[in-house]
Amino acid sequence: MQTKEVTTSIQVNGEPMVFKFGKLAPRAESAVLAQLGETVVLTVVSMNNKDTTLDYFPLTVEYVEKYYAGGIISGSRFLKREMRPSDTAVLKGRQIDHSIRSLFPKSFKKDVNVIVTVLSYDGVHDPELLAVNSASMALMLSSIPFNGPSAAVRVGIKGSELMINSGNDVEEELDGEFMVSVREDRVLNIEGWGKQIPEEMMGEVLDKAVEYCQPILEAQRAFAKEHGKAKIEVAELPAPEELIDQVKKDHSEQITKALFDKENRNKLMQEVKDKLAENEELSASDIDTAVEYVARKIMRTNILKEEKRTSGRQLDEIRDLEVEVGVLPRVHGSALFRRGKTQCLSVATLGSTRLVQTLESFEGEEEKPFMHHYNGPSYSLGEAGRFAYYPGRREIGHGHIAENALKAVLPNTEEFPYTIRVVSEILSQQGSSSMAATCGTSLALMQAGVPLKAQVGGISVGLITNDDDMNDYKLLTDLEDVEDFYGDMDFKVTGTTQGVTAIQLDNKLMGVPVAILKAAFEKSKQARLQILAAMNDVIAEPNKDLSQYAPRVKVIKINPDKIGELIGPGGKNIKGIYEKCNNMVDIDIKDEGLVYLTSASAEMSKLAEDMINSVVEEPEIGKTYNGVVDKIMPYGAFVDVSAGISGLVHVSEMSDKFVKDPGTIVKEGQTVRVKIIKIENGKVSFTMKGVAQSE
Repeated sequence: MQTKEVTTSIQVNGEPMVFKFGKLAPRAESAVLAQLGETVVLTVVSMNNKDTTLDYFPLTVEYVEKYYAGGIISGSRFLKREMRPSDTAVLKGRQIDHSIRSLFPKSFKKDVNVIVTVLSYDGVHDPELLAVNSASMALMLSSIPFNGPSAAVRVGIKGSELMINSGNDVEEELDGEFMVSVREDRVLNIEGWGKQIPEEMMGEVLDKAVEYCQPILEAQRAFAKEHGKAKIEVAELPAPEELIDQVKKDHSEQITKALFDKENRNKLMQEVKDKLAENEELSASDIDTAVEYVARKIMRTNILKEEKRTSGRQLDEIRDLEVEVGVLPRVHGSALFRRGKTQCLSVATLGSTRLVQTLESFEGEEEKPFMHHYNGPSYSLGEAGRFAYYPGRREIGHGHIAENALKAVLPNTEEFPYTIRVVSEILSQQGSSSMAATCGTSLALMQAGVPLKAQVGGISVGLITNDDDMNDYKLLTDLEDVEDFYGDMDFKVTGTTQGVTAIQLDNKLMGVPVAILKAAFEKSKQARLQILAAMNDVIAEPNKDLSQYAPRVKVIKINPDKIGELIGPGGKNIKGIYEKCNNMVDIDIKDEGLVYLTSASAEMSKLAEDMINSVVEEPEIGKTYNGVVDKIMPYGAFVDVSAGISGLVHVSEMSDKFVKDPGTIVKEGQTVRVKIIKIENGKVSFTMKGVAQSE
């Protein structure tokens, strides 16, 4: 059967962003092929017919990287097909999710999948940008109830200039880069990094993003109006209205009591649900949804009308802080950071430059010298469950925030030739654990002696709005878990005293006005300065000395032409150094001739350095060496003074007296002292005359 394909395009930086619909994946709800340059992604949306019994909307978003998109076959010897998604793919999938999730009706409970597959990558045009925009386009064309469209642009900062959708070729020159998703004139999502960007400029970033998204939004509306399916109808309320009314009438008092009792909140809320469950005609999901709906209304009313938070704090008040460093004895750096009942233990480890993480994707290989990993086990939530050895999507996302936050203040490899890994163990969670991890990471690096340019802190700002009037709102500094759960946004901002280093917005509204986000930036700055002051009271500068257990790195500059000699045939010379040093050293050789020698033993480091120098040393006239007689000839003896230098001691240079037979002066295998007297066409000539034969 011949399928009909329709096409539309939008100009982005003078190039067409093309969307095609109607030809591919005909059994799915909708499928959109999006292209910019020679980068192509396919976004397919599917939906199950039946409602789930879950008390939340089961949306699944996957960003799938295919090696063939970049003309690459996996470099693994044993695995050539794509398996589990990379951390990068997970993060991009979360970016798409954050740009669309809040635009579905709260009562909608059907399974929905949004699968984005990168089919072609030209090395210039950003597939993530295409993915976010095509996800919205595909949903607009489907029958799924989606209150879009949404659109996204990437805003780069270079000095005082803002750049829209700049290519990968200029990324290293930027002072910051943020992906911003927009609906109408409101922001749905913002995520990215910056080199201490002033809050005022971040406001300009949002304004610019909103402006540039408008043509993309308009194109989606027009295309969907002409070619989209009719949307299915959904209930206005997430649970039966009569049940919600019953909960309001009979249980508001107990729900209010539960909200303001942190220690017994879950127990008291469960008692309400258990009482309602005595009516066997009510489903568990409807009961959960109705109770949470009423709890949300109560909490929000208390904040909007009375500025009364469940914790008793003022709207801009930070929870009590506790900061410690050096809490573990043998690790290279450690810190314990607590804010309220959110507690994080961050541990820093230093290693050889050879230990950088190699990332493989359709974009090729990339080396990553700084890693931050976040772990949030079930006990941190006061729960018991199966222990997860591998991180979930949330853990990967939270780890990435702190990684972005510290990028701006980390030294480069030339300044600090180490691979750095920080692990944040979340010991207790009650809101803003990712921001605790950011603070803990900065403290642990300072204590480890990593020369950070500045201390980095982070805070989350929440939002409560009147459901009927967006202008009636309150901002909440330092979110707790219940405020996040029932609130409208979780706006995570990290930075130094000078400016912003990373942002991530989790939004539950159909977009947040830019004016509110600008106000939130100011609130986050005020709180961040308080947190940084507490951190600096404990450690204001990086330790001058590394831990006694941390390895030391020595950088040796050699002639790049000598790299082959240093390695030796089949790695013979390098293996010999490792063996002589009892495998207590690590050697990383760069193409430009830099050798990074890493060891925790000063003795073994010196031995390895001497052995390296002996191999790569350049011959120098007038310099004296210890050497070994390799071969005796009638006209003299050949002497090896190092793996890289050998030459002839002519019979006339063996003694001040006449020597008829060189064998009467030296024997093969004998150690002798020689001095270089001539270097000609790469050939070295030695003398033994006037050279003492004992040191």
